[in-house]
Amino acid sequence: MTEDQKRILADFEFRLRKLIELCDKQQKQIDELTKALDSKECELRQAINTIGELKTRCDNLLTARVVSVNEEELKSAKSRLSKLVREVDKCIALLNE
Repeated sequence: MTEDQKRILADFEFRLRKLIELCDKQQKQIDELTKALDSKECELRQAINTIGELKTRCDNLLTARVVSVNEEELKSAKSRLSKLVREVDKCIALLNE
């Protein structure tokens, strides 16, 4: 093997080692990014679950509020109706005198 061929072979080996080193670095970076992505996906799933739970709680609270408002309105309507009935009874009593 000539000196020129030895030099080319040494250069090739050097470049091959550098390429392998670069591949190793890239693989480590890919592994780190994959772990980070998995972590973020887990956080996203938890956030979506929390949002779903909060939406359900909000819907339940709104339903409860509507029911309580309706109960209050019902009590108010009954009170007004009772008042009107008393007034009518008073008027009938006055007419009977």
